[in-house]
Formats: sequence, structure tokens, C-alpha cells
Amino acid sequence: MRLTIIGTGYVGLVAGACLASLGNDVICVDIDEEKINHLNEGVIPIYEPGLRDLIEMNTKEHRMEFTTDIKKAVKKSDVIFIAVGTPSGSDGKADLSAVYAVAADIGRYMNGYKVIVDKSTVPVGTADKVKEIIAENQESAMEFDLVSNPEFLREGEAIKDFMTPDRVVIGTESDKSRDIMLDIYRGIERTGKPIMITSIKSAEMIKYASNAFLATKISFMNEIARICEKVGGDVKDVARGMGLDSRIGPRFLQAGVGYGGSCFPKDVRAIINTAREAGLDFRILNAVDSINEEQKTLLLPKIKKLVPDLKGVSVAVWGLSFKPKTDDMREAPSIVVINQLLAEGAMVKAFDPVAQKVAKKLLPDIHYSNSPFNALKDADLLVIVTEWDEFRYLDKEKIKKYMNKPNVVDGRNVWEPSEMKALGFNYIGVGR
Repeated sequence: MRLTIIGTGYVGLVAGACLASLGNDVICVDIDEEKINHLNEGVIPIYEPGLRDLIEMNTKEHRMEFTTDIKKAVKKSDVIFIAVGTPSGSDGKADLSAVYAVAADIGRYMNGYKVIVDKSTVPVGTADKVKEIIAENQESAMEFDLVSNPEFLREGEAIKDFMTPDRVVIGTESDKSRDIMLDIYRGIERTGKPIMITSIKSAEMIKYASNAFLATKISFMNEIARICEKVGGDVKDVARGMGLDSRIGPRFLQAGVGYGGSCFPKDVRAIINTAREAGLDFRILNAVDSINEEQKTLLLPKIKKLVPDLKGVSVAVWGLSFKPKTDDMREAPSIVVINQLLAEGAMVKAFDPVAQKVAKKLLPDIHYSNSPFNALKDADLLVIVTEWDEFRYLDKEKIKKYMNKPNVVDGRNVWEPSEMKALGFNYIGVGR
């Protein structure tokens, strides 16, 4: 099938590469000429394991191309996926200006029946507005169908999540568009993964509700961690005990320094706003968002327990991206933690395996190291903010040898307190 993906950000590139791997001819479109030129030269703008190889294979086999020519792409395609950004505005609303601009272009350039798919995360009711904009911009009335097909991709696991998903959700109002979407996902359905057909508005809500619930689990465990610190108990034991209950499950029960990224913060605030516009106060999610923002600030009191006066103190920070296996710095807790350290007069040396190039634009006033051990040289304190696997198994005696003082604040509970204390570290975790 001939497909167009409009938007070459995280979702657009992953979806385009995976859909091409399923045998479709895919055109990826973006207004950013520099990005398109880079993609045509084989330069991938984001870090995602496996994505580069997938794009190289599909471009080599002529199933994937990149262009700024949206008119040509729309005319050549049967199905058009809208995968542009919907960032959170200052009022918590999703900014849909890019979605609406794309809808207007699709309407202008249509040359026959098309299926238009909302892949971007959008509030309930967006499809109705997109449909209206497309119709308004057509030179002459042409048939089309709108579909909601939300993505459920975890950064760092996106290829796997697309090709072997927990489910594929397709919101549609016509048999014709339903059959076309089922044909696109036939290869995935053969792996035994369920395809759920629902209304468009239900599909739009499923995406927000899913992310909001996962964020709720994280904030809930961070509150449990705070109680553990006050009354005793180990939040990791608590999480394991909870996770063994099949009704709860073990995932997203890790306490830490808070969630970040492009999805959870934005989607929680967007659904709060959707509820507000419907005359409802989503009290649980208001608390989830508030707890998370506060959680990002709570490493500093732990740090000051070990080093009360941070002025002139050398602090090593391990991990900058909001989670492992990505270079995404959007709403990363590291930004809050590092800015707090700088405000206290500390000198920060940071290391992250992949996110430093992105981080330098956001945190220009710190030093960057080319290895975790170089960041530790003469440090009075180590702060772990992102739980990259490579940090777990580093030689702890070597860590202590590099440091000026063996102080560690572990914002992700990477290490065991008993082991660290036995090795002579002054160690503080979260909820332990």
C-alpha cells in the first residue's frame, strides 16, 4: 500500500520505518528541509535502538523516501498518517496547530479517496475538527475517512513495541477505512497481537487514559517511597510485594526522581484539561502531576544531608535523558536537579551515554565527561538521575577510588544500600 507519514519526529520515523518493513511504500514528509536533507544522507535525528538499521534497509530497498513536498506525497498515497507534534501549552492544553495545518494541506492536495489517520496524540474530539478542516480546504468535494490510530511506543523499545504490540487500536466510522487499516496491520495481526476496532473518540481517549494511568502508578509509588523514608521500610520490597499481585503487575512501580519525556507529562495535563472543559475536576491526575513535579526537587534535601554546603563542591551527575535507551531530554528530571545544584553553587560534571549532545543545548553551564569515571574525578558527591544499565555493574571500589569523598545519592535505586554501606559509601536512595 502507498502510505504517507507527515512528521519525521519520534513517532513518524518509527512508524514509517516499521510500516515500510511490513511491505508498504512509505513517503515521510517534514517541513524541516535540513532534517529531510540529513535523512536522505542517512543521518537519523533521534537515538532509538534499531531505527537506523531499519531506515537504511528500507531506503536501500526503495520502500521509504523522505521529502518536503507534501503535495506530491498526498497525491501519491492511499493512506496519510498525521504524526506531527502536539506539545503542551502553558495552560496544559495540547497545541494542535501543526495537526490543523497538516489537515488544511491534505484537503488542498487531495486527488481522490484517502484515509487520513491521526497518529499524533490528540484530545478527544480532534478528529471531528480535522475532518472539518480537510473538507473546508478541498477544491471540490472528495470522499475521505478519518481514523484514530494512537501509538503506544516506549522510547528505547519503540521498534519492538510497533512490530509486536500489546494491541493495535483503530478508531473508525466506516467499513471501508476499517478494512484498509486492517490490511495495513495484517502482518502484525498474524503474530497473534489483538487489533481493537472502536469508535474514533474512544480510540482518542484510550491513548490518554493509558498514559495517565501509568503516570499514576509512578506517582503513587513515589508517595509510598516518602512514607517508607518516614516510618521505615524498603520501597523496592514494597513494589515487589505489590507487583506479584496479578491484579497490579510489576511494571511502573519503581520509585525515583519522577517521570519525564514527551508523553506522560503532556498527556496527563491534556486529559486534566479535557476534563476541565467538560466541567469536571480530575482530582487524581491533578495530584499525579503535582507529586511528580515535586518529586524532581526532592533529591536536593537528600544531597544536603550528605553535603550541607554545596558552594564550590564538585558533583558528578550520571544520567541526563529522562529514561535509559533514549537521548530525549524533554521534561527530564536531570534538568531540575542540575539547576538546583548550580543554584547552590556546586560545580557539576555530567555523563550520559547518548544524551549529551541534546543536553548541552539545555544545560550549557556544566562540564561534560566522556565516561562515567571521568565525571567522578575528585568529586565530593555522585548523583544518579537516569538508570542506564551500564551504571549498575561498574566496579564500586574503582568508583570510590576516583571520588574525593564517597557520597552517593541514588535517584533511581540502582544499587543496594547494604552493599554500598559495606563498601564504605555514604549512600542514600529513594524510599529505602
